[in-house]
Amino acid sequence: MQIGVRAAEPKPIRWEAGVAAAPTVRRRRLGIELRRLREHLGRTVEEVADRLGWSPSKLSRIENARIGVRVSDVRLLLELYRVGERHKGEVLALAQAATEQGWWAGYRDVLSGEFGTYVALEDEARTALTFTTYAVPGLLQSRDYAHRILSSGRVIAVSTPREVERRLDLRMRRQEVLRGNDSLTLSAVIDESVLLRVIGGRDIMRGQMLDLLELAELPNVHVHVLPLDVDREPIFADDFTLLDFAPAYDVTFPDVVYLENLSTTAVLQRDGVTHMYRLCWEALRSVSLSADESLRRISRAAEEWGPSGARSCTDV
Repeated sequence: MQIGVRAAEPKPIRWEAGVAAAPTVRRRRLGIELRRLREHLGRTVEEVADRLGWSPSKLSRIENARIGVRVSDVRLLLELYRVGERHKGEVLALAQAATEQGWWAGYRDVLSGEFGTYVALEDEARTALTFTTYAVPGLLQSRDYAHRILSSGRVIAVSTPREVERRLDLRMRRQEVLRGNDSLTLSAVIDESVLLRVIGGRDIMRGQMLDLLELAELPNVHVHVLPLDVDREPIFADDFTLLDFAPAYDVTFPDVVYLENLSTTAVLQRDGVTHMYRLCWEALRSVSLSADESLRRISRAAEEWGPSGARSCTDV
């Protein structure tokens, strides 16, 4: 069933902080379609609410994704809107998904605040553009490399060994967005210093380089190395990731940028800010090595980190 009326563009989403925000994107998609179906029939919020014995505020909050909605209530709306069986099935499936907690809910003990919001968004994003200057991006880290990264954080933030293991499991679980149906398309610009910086020792570094080469063979993963000797514009940026989302029913969702440093994390969606980071990423990508050149550079790094490599290093 195709609806010929275009819904109004969504208002900026107020992302709730933490794991509880997990269904926000799905709820938003559902609310947009329910509003469009109502407007297609020329019904007001008050008219529909009166027919169902609801308060107008309840329907308004459902359409604006301010509250969750039971599948049974969605069914009542679809019957009132005389939606065909095929499209009804699609919307009901979306309604069911919007009521379910994501897999990340099982990691509440180590997910909080902005990072919890980000993990939920990452799982539903269409593409991710990331730039890193210190370490391999989390979605591309080997288990040993990630364990060393997370363990080293205990120097400044008290974490028990169990918490480190839980965060490690979470990081490995997040990587599943790169595989399977509707997988995330990840484009990463990695500073060349990342290939040279010792994280955990020679064996761990070599294993990480080999894992990076394997992941870069996936059709949805694109890795570009930003060489140290390139003459480029002096763009100095902290690590960041920019997410965008597939449109739903002709409505485009705003991009989201995730920033993280020693003391703060932030999930931002203001158009001016996300556009600035997109331009920044594109500028960095434009002076990075091509995909093939990057793979050759990573392959050379793997060889250098091997037992007979030329580099002498000390574990950190």
